[in-house]
Amino acid sequence: MTDYAKALGARLRAIRQQQGLSLHGVEEKSQERWKAVVVGSYERGDRAVTVQKLAELADFYGVPVSELLPDSSPAAATEPPPRLVIDLEQLNQVPAEKAGPLARYAQTIQSQRGDYNGRILSIRQEDLRTLAVIYDQSPGALTEQLITWGVLNPEARRALPLD
Repeated sequence: MTDYAKALGARLRAIRQQQGLSLHGVEEKSQERWKAVVVGSYERGDRAVTVQKLAELADFYGVPVSELLPDSSPAAATEPPPRLVIDLEQLNQVPAEKAGPLARYAQTIQSQRGDYNGRILSIRQEDLRTLAVIYDQSPGALTEQLITWGVLNPEARRALPLD
């Protein structure tokens, strides 16, 4: 198995998981057009996927084929982006006039997920971009602000380009 096959499989798995589908979920949703064992073997890199099959799979997922192809830079294939984790306990220590929009956003995500652990909340890069719009800042500037508040880990700097 080549590094490219592994990277392609990782992209296929990431897209499937982003859509909230298990391997069996793909089989069910596709009405058995895509067998779980076949998709799983593509994701593991055990089975070569033809360009035609890749295009059909992209169509099934509703994404451009380019989204399924791995990044050509070696760092992208080996180093996953950092997790963006909001420290909810620390957020409660930030004055409400500053943290209000973030606190409401976090509460909305918790409600949608049914996740009320009250300690941490994982967010996506897109959530950070949305929050930047709400705060009328660039994503990089907001990232720095949240790190300063102690709400976001400094590793988050790697998640988005600063400004």
